[in-house]
Amino acid sequence: MPVPDVRIRPANALPVRPDGEIVLYWMTAFRRTRWNFALDHAIAHARALGKPLVVLEALRSGYRWASDRLHRFVLDGMRDNAARFAGGPVRYYPYVEPSWTDGQGLLAALARHACVVVGDDYPAFMLPRMVAAAAAQVPVRLELVDANGLLPLRAAPQVFATAYALRRFLQRALPERLLEMPVPDPLEGLRLPPAPALPDALRRRWPEAGPDVLSGTPGVLGALPIDHAVAPVEYAGGEWAGRARLEAFLDGQLAEYADRRNEPEADATSRLSPYLHFGHVSVHEVFAELAQREQWSPARLAPRGRGARSGWWRMREAAEAFLDQIVTWRELGFNLCWQRSDYDEYASLPDWARRTLAAHEQDRRGHRYGLERFEAAATHDPLWNAAQRQLVREGRIHNYLRMLWGKKILEWSPSPDAALAVMVELNNRYAVDGRDPNSYSGIFWVLGRYDRAWGPERPVFGTIRYMSSENTARKVRVKDYLRTYG
Repeated sequence: MPVPDVRIRPANALPVRPDGEIVLYWMTAFRRTRWNFALDHAIAHARALGKPLVVLEALRSGYRWASDRLHRFVLDGMRDNAARFAGGPVRYYPYVEPSWTDGQGLLAALARHACVVVGDDYPAFMLPRMVAAAAAQVPVRLELVDANGLLPLRAAPQVFATAYALRRFLQRALPERLLEMPVPDPLEGLRLPPAPALPDALRRRWPEAGPDVLSGTPGVLGALPIDHAVAPVEYAGGEWAGRARLEAFLDGQLAEYADRRNEPEADATSRLSPYLHFGHVSVHEVFAELAQREQWSPARLAPRGRGARSGWWRMREAAEAFLDQIVTWRELGFNLCWQRSDYDEYASLPDWARRTLAAHEQDRRGHRYGLERFEAAATHDPLWNAAQRQLVREGRIHNYLRMLWGKKILEWSPSPDAALAVMVELNNRYAVDGRDPNSYSGIFWVLGRYDRAWGPERPVFGTIRYMSSENTARKVRVKDYLRTYG
């Protein structure tokens, strides 16, 4: 099936140029060779025009929070992609920027040989600005493809203020979308004309990253102008590692997901968010694999959806609990980032949340810390310190404790907007899945987004939902967690 029109939008007004030499796919967000609407669309162009396909995957050095941790994770994926494209009909061009701005001009130079450029339509972090700049520089049509979620970004008519409101909409809108899936393996059996040799001058100025660079060794990372204080995590990135994590979760932790996902010591969560963030795994593949295990088809959907968290999918309880997270809550964040450019600004909070926080901004704080103390896990609270150490060490915090982590930063910061700055900095610097619409959903949930007013009114919080380490330790078991990260 062709990629649905609702997932494709032009980034400039230039025409497709049939006399170009290649079709160019600029891979920036959906860094995978499977289940990828953008790759499908690029292949469709190449077939229709009878042209070779070149895939450019570049890794910049000058983006904010660039570090050994994030670079190594992306390089793992580039190494997987290089292996997948090797010897096939698609020409893969990996580029790793050795110094800030060295990569400028590469896309435009390749696009001069192109009939059309296909890009990834991702609504957060630096990518919208980068795409807007590229649209003005390439000499041919640039088409962006949305492969973010089960619901196309443009299919949502509004910003949804709560998960319940989006869930009601999804239960009406998703049934037809579940029949529109990307190709599981578009490279299988693919035949295209061979790509021509790229100009020597282009390859000398922007040399392709070979196996030594894609290895992501300490020597490779150490030569790049990135933050070397944030070390790589122990788990690998890339399409292969992401698919292995998916298989392990579906065959193992999923059975306990509904009952134990909030238990830090059980860790029954999927741990898929880094792979989803970097596009190494597609939510379409996650859904398809889950549906296969559930022996499910769209015919089993409830005839009417009323926004309930369970019962509409008509799958097992654990599967429905997981789908509510990976579909409803995940796509809630993408919905806002797509429709509001201020998604990461304090002013984007609901009016009621800003009013109650402003009314209590001058309240006395029992403890007050700045960024350095928070970053060093040097507070008075052992459980909070353990969560911060997990973030620094592993690039993640257990989902339930991540909420507590944010609430305490709000309570111990001199102002709500100062708390927001600390949460964004720590999360985006250390979390492998940071800089994502879901990151901002979680951070802003701490301050009232997607929530309601809660009583009783408290100092500092006002009517923002309150959490304490003492109550958390009573609700969930944390002794082993404290022993591991304390």
